[in-house]
Amino acid sequence: MLSILGNTSRFCDGVSRRGFLKIGGLSFGGAGFSLADLYRAEAAAGKSSSHKAVINIFLAGGPPHQDMWEIKTDAPSEIRGEFRPIRTNVSGIEICEVFPKIAGMMDKAAVIRSVVGCHGGHDGFQCMTGWLPNDLKSVGGRPAIGSATSKLFGPVDPSVPPYVGLAEPTRHVPWSDAGSPGFLGSAHAPFKPDGPGMQNMTLNGITLDRLSDRRQLLGQLDQMRREIDITGAMSGMDAFGQRALDVLTSSKLVDALDLSQEDPHLVERYGDGKPYKYQYDGAPTCNEQLLIARRLIEAGVRVVSLSYGRWDSHGQNFDMVRDHGGKLDQCLSALIEDLEQRGMLDDVTIVVWGEFGRTPKINPKAGRDHWTKVSCALLAGGGIRGGQAIGATNRLGEEAVQRPVHMQEIAATLYHNLGIDTAAVTLPDPTGRPQFLVDHPPIAELI
Repeated sequence: MLSILGNTSRFCDGVSRRGFLKIGGLSFGGAGFSLADLYRAEAAAGKSSSHKAVINIFLAGGPPHQDMWEIKTDAPSEIRGEFRPIRTNVSGIEICEVFPKIAGMMDKAAVIRSVVGCHGGHDGFQCMTGWLPNDLKSVGGRPAIGSATSKLFGPVDPSVPPYVGLAEPTRHVPWSDAGSPGFLGSAHAPFKPDGPGMQNMTLNGITLDRLSDRRQLLGQLDQMRREIDITGAMSGMDAFGQRALDVLTSSKLVDALDLSQEDPHLVERYGDGKPYKYQYDGAPTCNEQLLIARRLIEAGVRVVSLSYGRWDSHGQNFDMVRDHGGKLDQCLSALIEDLEQRGMLDDVTIVVWGEFGRTPKINPKAGRDHWTKVSCALLAGGGIRGGQAIGATNRLGEEAVQRPVHMQEIAATLYHNLGIDTAAVTLPDPTGRPQFLVDHPPIAELI
């Protein structure tokens, strides 16, 4: 086992930092790669520069829209719930009382109260891609926003993956899906620190200096395989191995993941999200991941996705929102403030959303069930016009009655903020047919 020595600080799930630094703790999209794949690649170096980026925060399970950004004070008690609205620093906009810090910086954010187009599956596929899971499935499926960005722009720095997934493992596996490369192939899968199921990458006494010589030899042996490969898998694996070696021979990614190098006061400002409550089969409320996301972007990552909490509140909905919402209020407000102080907020778009909303009527367990007719989202940064509450539902929170915003419009806005014209840019699928990134335009009110 080749290890890069480091300190022994821990991730939020208890995995030691030194455990991460062991090379066996790294994976691309959960897929393994062999030593021979590594030997194909050469070490590369480069400098990170200012760039557009996205932090995609997935509230797995379906957050209750009427208990977050649009409190229904006029609804009957069996629908209204326990929360009261509070004023924000933008006149006329009120949000749930569990978000006082976000309320104080609403001029830098926008809430969408009328998200439509949710398909109803308990997964993050739409939030990662904008599309339904079965779309183009016969050719590999639609790529995640991070994967498409990786394909279009490539890395900012050769030693830093353009797309990183920080989602903690969950017993309901789809809730920790960091995104799929779809028809773009494994070369554009998200890089997952501490990914499960990864075989140890062992150099067996071969020094990094000898990798180039071995690469040349194996390159000759692989030439015939590449020539007869009609699927493109070999080229994908070559890029895959290249990225792996670039990461191994640079400390940038390791440093970005190491919070012991961060100002302790800032770490405290974000909080740790503990104790983890209402987690069950979902993700923990790991506040540090938002700070790690900022550090990754500084290192050169273009898109970071993460899964925050478990919002499937069939029971104890209001207790869950107090817990999860209060913790999210702390780390999300810290992230916005942190990015602004570093001069990064206009370049980095933050989106916070889930797969669908919750039922208007409260069930006998003080919970809300699945509701696909309408959901909600919050966006900040990326140069958007903040200080807005877009759309509205009816008095009972059943459906959008003002400015329905399709999930693809949110995805299109993320692409727009990354500098991608979704009306013009296409990616060829494996059949050679050009595919648009989304079918809807960006949100006009925000850009």
